[in-house]
Amino acid sequence: MSAGDLDLDLLAPEISALARRASEAILEIYATDFAVESKADHSPVTAADTAAEAIITQGLRTITPDVPVVAEEAAAAGCIPDVSAGVFWLVDPLDGTREFLSRNGQFTVNIGLVEDGKPVLGIIHIPTLNETFVGSLRSGATRTQGNEAPQPIRVRDVPAEGLTVIASRRHGDPAKFEQFLEGRTIADQKTAGSSMKFCAIAMGEADAYPRYGRTMEWDTAAGHAILTASGGRVLTVEDAPLSYGKPNFENPAFIAWGGGL
Repeated sequence: MSAGDLDLDLLAPEISALARRASEAILEIYATDFAVESKADHSPVTAADTAAEAIITQGLRTITPDVPVVAEEAAAAGCIPDVSAGVFWLVDPLDGTREFLSRNGQFTVNIGLVEDGKPVLGIIHIPTLNETFVGSLRSGATRTQGNEAPQPIRVRDVPAEGLTVIASRRHGDPAKFEQFLEGRTIADQKTAGSSMKFCAIAMGEADAYPRYGRTMEWDTAAGHAILTASGGRVLTVEDAPLSYGKPNFENPAFIAWGGGL
């Protein structure tokens, strides 16, 4: 199967609804005194991660039964499907688990569809804001607030006063980040959790997101698709396009860009 066999414009509302269902399960657990466990890599996991992943993976297998699903918690347990056909889903059911634990609201549900190494459809839902971002390479990017109609979003040209750079709240390499800033005109610096950084650039609220800490493909696929659909780019530090389906699904360092380098 190729993504050409799928109608992305028809698929996007179904996947968005799936992300909202997962978000409802997340918020139910968020309101409780939930337990926290550690995975093999010592990263935290909660019942919200596993409940949301079950909803999403079951839904994807119903909606697109021929498309493999690579999901974070299943992958951590060694359950990784064959993606050699080139089309597959990447799912992070709760991106920003540490933000979830801190109860700061900056966590997301990420669902991305990859074809031939490129994200072609991305859905990000922010549970605490009830906002949904959708990016399709065929029809652009939108933001939906609550039950309102979707609104098109687009990256901005870099303002004359300089770049607004957005970075992770908890991860990164300070020395490399400072090196990135050198020689550039910087108007502002912001921090945000989870894939909300991609959304900020896609909406024209920031211009660059350099990431030097470890990320996995399920962390970035949805945001990458949304940013690309809104006119942005995601490049490695060697200026090559960030690709998907890599061994172990681990990303190199990258920079997400809005309307200008």
